[in-house]
Amino acid sequence: MTPLDISNGDARRLFLDRHALGLRAAHALDHEETLALVRKLGFVQLDSVNTVERAHHMILFSRAGGYRRETLHALHHEHRALFEHWTHDASLIPIEFYPHWHHRFRAAKARINHPRWRQRFGPEPEKTIRNVRARIRKEGALAARDFEDKGEGGWWGWGPSKTALEYLWRTGELAIARRDGFEKVYDLAPRVIPDEWRKARPTRGQTVDWACREALERLAMATPTEIAAFFDLVEIAEARAWAKAALRRKEIVEVAVEGADGTRKPALALPGIEAQLAALDEMPDGARLLSPFDPAIRDRKRTIRLFGFDYRIEIFMPEAKRRYGYYVLPILEGDRFVARADLKTHRDKGLLEVKGMWLEPSVKLDKTRKAAIEDALGKLASFTGADRVEAGAPLRRARGA
Repeated sequence: MTPLDISNGDARRLFLDRHALGLRAAHALDHEETLALVRKLGFVQLDSVNTVERAHHMILFSRAGGYRRETLHALHHEHRALFEHWTHDASLIPIEFYPHWHHRFRAAKARINHPRWRQRFGPEPEKTIRNVRARIRKEGALAARDFEDKGEGGWWGWGPSKTALEYLWRTGELAIARRDGFEKVYDLAPRVIPDEWRKARPTRGQTVDWACREALERLAMATPTEIAAFFDLVEIAEARAWAKAALRRKEIVEVAVEGADGTRKPALALPGIEAQLAALDEMPDGARLLSPFDPAIRDRKRTIRLFGFDYRIEIFMPEAKRRYGYYVLPILEGDRFVARADLKTHRDKGLLEVKGMWLEPSVKLDKTRKAAIEDALGKLASFTGADRVEAGAPLRRARGA
């Protein structure tokens, strides 16, 4: 059977729709609506950088202007509808996904003998682990600051007790009960994770099947490598074997996806993708500013291939080597990235500073586009607590344009 050919325009719209960037939600989201948004995305990445706004808040605000921070806080800390653990990075994840993380917990237990872990544990790792476990069992939820030993530089500056806390969390014995500011507070998993999810034990095969299907549902069209990378729960070889078997059973289909440059790349999709493409609405009017950690742009190669948008996070680069700036946010208009802006929130001054803005190749700043970007900046300023926006540099053209 000839693979379904998907045009670049259709591929963009479907991909963005699956990433909830077709939403038009301006009203205040309640708990169920916020939880539904996290479920649609699969998870929301956590990040400590607060230059503009923390990643988890920015990701949800980009999709729903009525998103409220306290609602996500309640879903995690009070309702236990979300749990915190690793995907490709630290994330808030729907609690019903928890059973599939047991395989990650088992893999983490083997890492206790890794040289980097042994070094940070100190000379008596087993004793340190026992002491940390005993204190939490007796005293309740604790943070790293509640222990006497402090880190002294090195790999993240962890001391032995912080290392033990992280080890016990990554292996599933502890869970994150809450965050104070952005500091993790750990407790015994039975006190945090509801029994129905904590005690469930899917087989490895069940988890591979679940992870691959859920990833493909959210990506719309993807290769086995992209499927494996979504939750980072399965190996690429497992995703390839799953795809081969699912194709044989006709549970998935092959498609050819047109890239921004006109070339086509083979991919996989769930059945019914033609009907889904036909039912797609047009993308909303206006502009959206995305977090540098937004899931829609996490795979840089896919972002270039699908959108022709070459984006890199430059936070970790020396200043002299940055092309654009420290905290640069992509600007999405419809199904196209039209610009990028280097932003900084000055909370003490009530100011959102536009340190620089660059238009993408062939993009013109007409009155409609200018107004849309200014509106998006104004809404973001209000969300971060700023009452005004100021530009510190003239508009420029993206390098290489």
